[in-house]
Amino acid sequence: MAAIKVTNLSKYWYQTKAVDGISFQVNKGEVFGFLGPNGAGKTTTIKILVGLTKPTNGDARVAGYDVIDDIRLVKQRIGVVPERSNLYDELTVTQNLRFVSKLYHVSAHGREEIIQELLDLFQLTEYKEKKFAKLSKGLKRRVVLAAALVHGPEILFLDEPTSGLDIMSARRLREIISDLSKHGVTIFLTTHYIEEADLLCDRIALLVKGKIIKIDTPEGLKKSLHNTPILKVRFQGEFDNAFLDSIQGETVSLLDGELSILSKDIHASLESLLRVAEEQNISLQNIETIKPTLEDAFLQLTGVSLDSMQVEKEGKL
Repeated sequence: MAAIKVTNLSKYWYQTKAVDGISFQVNKGEVFGFLGPNGAGKTTTIKILVGLTKPTNGDARVAGYDVIDDIRLVKQRIGVVPERSNLYDELTVTQNLRFVSKLYHVSAHGREEIIQELLDLFQLTEYKEKKFAKLSKGLKRRVVLAAALVHGPEILFLDEPTSGLDIMSARRLREIISDLSKHGVTIFLTTHYIEEADLLCDRIALLVKGKIIKIDTPEGLKKSLHNTPILKVRFQGEFDNAFLDSIQGETVSLLDGELSILSKDIHASLESLLRVAEEQNISLQNIETIKPTLEDAFLQLTGVSLDSMQVEKEGKL
C-alpha cells in the first residue's frame, strides 16, 4: 500500500486553479519532493493532504485513508511542519512539546521520556526551559519539527523546512530529515531550493501552475538533458536584458553572476555569445562545458527562471 496516493486532484479558489488535476503516488519510507515556484500549488496540495482544506475534485488517500471521509485517522498518522511556526511564543520548548503531545493523546506514562528523546535528537536540551519567542529561527524550526514527531507519525509533511535559515541551521535540519527517512518515516517535502531537493529526495515532482510536468529521481531528471550541453560563463561588465535575449540556446539564465546556456547547438550558442559580448564590451573571464545539474533540468523542463523564483521567495519572506 502506498503511503500517499493522489488521483486527478484539483483545487479551485474562485476562478483560479491552484491545483489542476494532479496524480502521483508516494511510496512508504521515501522522501518525495514537490519542487516549483511560488504559486505552483505546493502548499495547497499539502493543505488538502493534511485536512486543512477540501479538494474541488479528485481523490487523495494518506496512510490508506481518505482525506475527507477519514481525516481523523489521517491526522493520527501524520506530522506537519508548516512554513510558518504553529507553536506558542509564551511557552517554553518543553511546554510546547508537552502541549502538543497531549493534543495527540500521547500516553502520560511515556510522554516525558519521548519529549527528552526529541530534545536530545534535535540538540535542544540546553534550551528546554527557554520560551519559544526567544529562540533563533533555526532553533524554532527544530522545535516545530520535534513537535511534529512527538506522536510518532508514519508520514511527515514538510513545507519549506529550511526557508530563511542560515547555512549551518539548514544543514543540521537536512541531516535530521535524512536520518528520519533512514528510520522509515515517509517524508513529503516542498521546497524551492533545488540543491536541497537533490540532496534529500528519492523522487521529485516538478510542479508549475498547478500541474505536474514530470516525476523522476534527481538523476533521472538530470539524464533527461544528457544530449543538451551546458555552457557556464563568468564575465565582467554591465549589460541589459537584450544581452541575454541575443544569445542562442534553449534556456539562457543568470544566477549569482554566472551565465548558464543550455543548447543543442553549442557552436551556434558560443558564436552568438562572443558576438554579443564584443558588441556590448563585456569581458568573458571563463567559459566551460559541464554536465547538466538538477538546476539545469528544472530550467529546461519548467521554463521558470531560478533567479526570479528566488526573488519571489525573498519577497514572500
